[in-house]
Amino acid sequence: MNRLKCTISYDGALFEGYQIQKEKRTVQLEVQRALSRIHKGAEVKVSASGRTDAGVHAVGQVLHFDSSLHIPEVAWQKALNAHLPKDIWVKKVESVAGSFHARFDVVKKEYRYKVSLSKDFNVFDRDHVFHYPFSLDLEAVQEACGHFIGEHDFTSFCSAKTEVEDKVRKIYSLEAVKEGDGLEFRVVGNGFLYNMVRIIVGTLLEIGQGKKLPKDIYTILEARDRGEAGKTAPAHGLYLWNVDYDDN
Repeated sequence: MNRLKCTISYDGALFEGYQIQKEKRTVQLEVQRALSRIHKGAEVKVSASGRTDAGVHAVGQVLHFDSSLHIPEVAWQKALNAHLPKDIWVKKVESVAGSFHARFDVVKKEYRYKVSLSKDFNVFDRDHVFHYPFSLDLEAVQEACGHFIGEHDFTSFCSAKTEVEDKVRKIYSLEAVKEGDGLEFRVVGNGFLYNMVRIIVGTLLEIGQGKKLPKDIYTILEARDRGEAGKTAPAHGLYLWNVDYDDN
């Protein structure tokens, strides 16, 4: 069996998330259907670097699968794209060691979150950018971003439904970058909890509006209470941007 590492992008607007769910259209389902067609009906399971929720997009999601077929890497890319719907695109396929695992070998991930601050609503962005037509104190937002850097218990910044017991994660960088009438949050960490990025963004937007202060981040982290942080930003502004491994 050959193990293949596959980097894909997808528009999450019409998906109920990445992971297979009964009678739901998901990214994993479509990828496995494509692989099944290539393997003449045989089931081929894929493992990804992590799940994304309904409406969340990906620029650099990584998955792996095993195949008995001997196909050149470029031919794999062409074959998969020929069988996939147009809201999924295979960017790269690489042969890797059999020990490689798309989820367990992750070293760090980058997520980006796109916000429009324009007073006018762009209907073409409605599934891809969070429209937030309010004035923000960008300096306060950027100051607050710095308070997330390092290793912390992120209980306050994950969904109360999170089943993972260890909620300590390390943030390597967090930026709020102004782009025209928009704002892009860029966060890199060794791992992320359920809704963690969206809650961080929702909290930073509240700080930008003066509803919270930058220094409140310390208190919120120490509280380990979801109720202390801000609202969860909508899914459609979130992008899984990049996944790094030891060999990257």
